[in-house]
Amino acid sequence: MASWNVRSREVISSLQDVEFKVSSQWGEDGIIDWLVERANIPPNSRTFIEFGVEDYREANTRFILQNRNWRGLIMDGDSAMVKTITTEPLALANYLSLALAHHLTARQAFITRENINELISSSGFSGEVGLLSIDIDGNDYWVWEAIEIVRPIICICEYNAAFGDMHPVSIPYDPTFSRTKAHDSNLYYGASIKALCSLGARKGYRFVGTTSAGNDAFFVREDFAKQFVDNSLQHIRALPSLFREGMQESGQRNYIGGLDRLKYISALPLVNTETGKTVRLSDLGPLYSPEWLALMTGTTTG
Repeated sequence: MASWNVRSREVISSLQDVEFKVSSQWGEDGIIDWLVERANIPPNSRTFIEFGVEDYREANTRFILQNRNWRGLIMDGDSAMVKTITTEPLALANYLSLALAHHLTARQAFITRENINELISSSGFSGEVGLLSIDIDGNDYWVWEAIEIVRPIICICEYNAAFGDMHPVSIPYDPTFSRTKAHDSNLYYGASIKALCSLGARKGYRFVGTTSAGNDAFFVREDFAKQFVDNSLQHIRALPSLFREGMQESGQRNYIGGLDRLKYISALPLVNTETGKTVRLSDLGPLYSPEWLALMTGTTTG
């Protein structure tokens, strides 16, 4: 019912208006469903690639796999994902696994910018695809920058809202990066929304907004965006995150959120993705726009 309602909405205020969750972490399922409907993606491009899916029980592409019958490739470094997809039965069809019920390719791989194009091409994907979703809790910016083998119509990339919305920064590239090992806080990963918007523009994509949770950013390739975005989407904005994912050295959550996150990560090295210089959040001046500060602190912008 939510899907049919979303598909019928030709004009919305922002992406948050069409959020719903079936298999996604937050409201991505609804946003994707609306973008796919409005973009009018050709039949031969109704394919997806998603990596960083863990066991695929919660993912950005599972809903369009099952609800729209798209063909897809999923990848993760955890071998449990492949086992889940190929052996565990579906709840509504207990004699079929997800891989048998749908045209889904699952690969175990630790993804780097050096291997991403070969992984995609050797899995049988190239050229235009309908959707690409990146969520690897680390080198997201650098891997998206490296992808050349496919030209997605819609791109989704996780951003780290703790880095703010004023500066184009990312963690330095490290092919062995692991978020849980990089820093005890679990807050040192990924790239800022400004870095991803800048990269998206260079690659020919228009930024169209984020989830209300402030975790995933959405981009539409310009040749498709110009056909519907201006007329269908009234406000395009990025939002800060309010969820609490900080950890302490013991590995237990400490429920640190908002501005308090900065005391854990402000001195750690980042890269300005436009200049290539090493920087630290503590040296950059204001990190959050007035709108973000108001949303994070519950105050007004005046």
